[in-house]
Amino acid sequence: MQSFFQNIKLPINEKLFLKDPQSSEIGNKILNESIELINEMGFEKFTFKKLATKISTTEASIYRYFESKHKLLLYLINWYWSCIATRMLFETSNIEDPILCLKKAIHILTALPNPQAEQVLANEIFLKEIVINEAWKAFLTKEIDSENKDGVFSVYKSVVNNVVQMIQTINPNYLYPNMLVTTVIEGSNQQRFFGQHLPKLTNSSSEVDFVEQFYQDMIFKAIQHG
Repeated sequence: MQSFFQNIKLPINEKLFLKDPQSSEIGNKILNESIELINEMGFEKFTFKKLATKISTTEASIYRYFESKHKLLLYLINWYWSCIATRMLFETSNIEDPILCLKKAIHILTALPNPQAEQVLANEIFLKEIVINEAWKAFLTKEIDSENKDGVFSVYKSVVNNVVQMIQTINPNYLYPNMLVTTVIEGSNQQRFFGQHLPKLTNSSSEVDFVEQFYQDMIFKAIQHG
């Protein structure tokens, strides 16, 4: 399914780059090839030197855009959450039933993007893989508090807040909406990771997306009993 907003430019926090990579051909190469390399070799083995070789440029050229590979990873994660925020806005804005609205939001948060069946933004599928495998490495750092003050996690927090509001519309007395939403997001990504690497730690089916089904079931039961 071709998305009418697939190629729109999504805003990214300016604290994450020295020069906007979406403003030039080499900058876009840095983004696209870094996604491929990180998914291929993992963030630990990824270096600007390997990226420079991949795109036939110099490390110095990459450092003109990003001061470190950590900032590049944060950029890619922000890009992913901007994709999710955009999809959620477009796909839930015309749904009047709050239950159907929440179900759609849970699907967007937990399912793997499927461009054959739904509108998906450019690179969203590959960015999802980075979020599943690498996102926690961007959180567990000494710099997280200063990065939070710089608004680096504001898009992620806005997505969480939007789903929290959906939950409160259905059950305004539920006490733990923020905890529930972040558990769904982080837990679903962890279950995807287990499915790829430690399958004995999760449940899977070739016919049904157990990850989405589990979190749909969990969130509505929690709201009902809460």
